[in-house]
Amino acid sequence: MFYTNMTFTDLMFILKGAGVTLSVTFWAVLGGTLLGMVLGVIRSIVPWWINAPLGLVLDVFRSVPLLIQLVLANAFKPIIGLNWSPFTVGCIVLALYTCAYCTEIVRSGYLAVPSVTRRASRSLGLTWWQDLTEIVYPIALRVALPSWIGLALGVMKDTAMVWWIGIVELLRSSQIVITRIQEPLFVLAVAGLIYFLMSFPISRLGARLEGRWREND
Repeated sequence: MFYTNMTFTDLMFILKGAGVTLSVTFWAVLGGTLLGMVLGVIRSIVPWWINAPLGLVLDVFRSVPLLIQLVLANAFKPIIGLNWSPFTVGCIVLALYTCAYCTEIVRSGYLAVPSVTRRASRSLGLTWWQDLTEIVYPIALRVALPSWIGLALGVMKDTAMVWWIGIVELLRSSQIVITRIQEPLFVLAVAGLIYFLMSFPISRLGARLEGRWREND
């Protein structure tokens, strides 16, 4: 018969860590998506002498491992006089990391809209903002949504790295329980199940939206 030393208190501790994971993911994805939408449009319309330096900065966030970004940001914050908590640092670094990828997702969706469609909308008297919000974004959203869903799920898993700067999220709370009860396989299985339960609704929502769009085409 199966037996475990994990108590209800241990499970609640792990679930509390899962709540921290969801919180970090929410703020990182929200901030990164909003900033990425703005920068994605900017990169699509500005001349190369502005686009190139902006792309270089974003390449830094995409190329440098996330763990290094987290550790460096947490180490340099007192040097530059910032009294941010580790949670704030984790959210900001992850938001910038998300933004770097989201910018390219938005830019690819923006450029996927045929130029003839945009010219037709402008010939009908739509302003640039109306063209962007009523023509470009609805079409670009269909192109970008699958990649954005994958990015959001990836960020949720990447939050496991924030324990390096002192945040007790899902994986770190699981490790603490493992240290206490010495049952790594069972505890990690529980943590994996919780990750799945948090990720599954997001992936299903994306699939449902894609299905509804196909039905309306």
